[in-house]
Amino acid sequence: MAKAERFEDLEIWQKTRVLAEKIFDITHLPCFPKDFGYISQINNAASSVIDNIAEGFKRNRRNEFIQFLRFAKGSAGEGRSQIHRGHDKIYFTPEVYKELTEQIIKISKRLITFISTLNQSIYKRAKFKDRV
Repeated sequence: MAKAERFEDLEIWQKTRVLAEKIFDITHLPCFPKDFGYISQINNAASSVIDNIAEGFKRNRRNEFIQFLRFAKGSAGEGRSQIHRGHDKIYFTPEVYKELTEQIIKISKRLITFISTLNQSIYKRAKFKDRV
């Protein structure tokens, strides 16, 4: 794998960004219920995933990066819970609920895999040498 020079190079960051944008777009549709507390919570959870990946990457230490990836995984769990809450309140169509749930689960699995890869890496610095 190629060395990531910037957090924007990370596939996990890119996929998380797409999901965060999708959640924002859905919750800001004119037909979406005006539950501003819920809208804020689900968007903050999605933003927290992407932001923790970026912040951890910029720490320049493998163990700190792993810690922030774990924070991102926790935020993904919060986002998944928010998706379920939105489903319970009938804010999402069944298709949107299924799509969002599948995407957040895939992101969580990718985070677990990435954490495992970094844990097995012999490199401690230098942007985690050849790990993306």
